[in-house]
Amino acid sequence: MKVRIHPSWAERLQSEFDAPYFSKLTDFVRQEYGTTTCYPPAGKIFNAFDLCPFEQLKVVILGQDPYHEPGQAEGLCFSVADGVAFPPSLQNIFKEINGDLGRPIPQSGSLRRWAEQGVLLLNSTLTVRAHQAGSHQGQGWEQFTDAVIQHIAAEKQNVVFILWGSYAQKKGGFIDRQRHLILASAHPSPLSAYRGFFGNHHFSLCNDYLISHGKTPILW
Repeated sequence: MKVRIHPSWAERLQSEFDAPYFSKLTDFVRQEYGTTTCYPPAGKIFNAFDLCPFEQLKVVILGQDPYHEPGQAEGLCFSVADGVAFPPSLQNIFKEINGDLGRPIPQSGSLRRWAEQGVLLLNSTLTVRAHQAGSHQGQGWEQFTDAVIQHIAAEKQNVVFILWGSYAQKKGGFIDRQRHLILASAHPSPLSAYRGFFGNHHFSLCNDYLISHGKTPILW
């Protein structure tokens, strides 16, 4: 199967695209997008990969589901399109960056600027039906994104994996901690942010690690 995705990812993931489960997943996604409103826009389903080629990848942030309200999702976890109000988790991410690094809260909630610096903003499930959180779970996306993480963990060294919340930590549980840095804490959701997300210093810890391995830090 031919999938429109950055060539650096296409060559690594072709065996997934050719697998029976991905064919079923593609049929499901086409049916959903053809009959109801889904997010992100079809052309941005693989946005995280297109903005962060494999060779440039330095950091992975794992999310769960795309935002499911109009105009929010742009194919990057936790990110919203320019001009869209910041969801609560994103507000808390910006608060932690401000507290950790002293950077001002940005005007835009788009994290495209992170992706272009080598941060893969990967949701476990890449599509969702409007107003229905989790509606595309269990259709094959999780198997696909597990394979993505496996390729990164096996083929690269000294990647920072940022895992917020139990779901992300479980999904990244197999990553070799001798080969990569794992930063894990509570999720930035208002339900859990005060139970260990605020004050985790993940953004400075990430940059310290990148610098120590001769890599350019991220301008968060």
